[in-house]
Amino acid sequence: MKITDFLDDSRVIPYLKARDKKGVLQEIADWMASQDHSLDGKKVLEILLEREKVSTTAIGEGVAIPHGKMPNAKRISGAFARSPQGVNFDSLDGGLTHLFFLLVAPEDSAADHLKALARIARLLKDPAFRARLMKGKTSAEIFNAIKEEDEKF
Repeated sequence: MKITDFLDDSRVIPYLKARDKKGVLQEIADWMASQDHSLDGKKVLEILLEREKVSTTAIGEGVAIPHGKMPNAKRISGAFARSPQGVNFDSLDGGLTHLFFLLVAPEDSAADHLKALARIARLLKDPAFRARLMKGKTSAEIFNAIKEEDEKF
């Protein structure tokens, strides 16, 4: 599974406005719902907040991968967002989070959901790639960086 199977440049937010965890999740959930009318932004937010109660999805190194399963989702959907100033997202390393890769999957897609999460985590482990994501100015530039990195594996 490639990231480009569930992400395109219309789902990239180069500059998040939100300054806190709930605001970031709300902004990305609303954006996803505006791009995919089969998703309800309020429901996406609810599922993401429930997942964050279990444990933070901020894995460190400035990266978070908020995710959840939705009953009405027809396929895996992704969104990428960036906060140049960083947000306190309760990261495991205590640092600010700058890069957010949100993933929503159908309830019955456990294997594909895990494959997608693993692929995202693998790409975001690379410090040079994270730096490229921070330098992109537009949705298209950021998406092209993701696409190029995705094609390497």
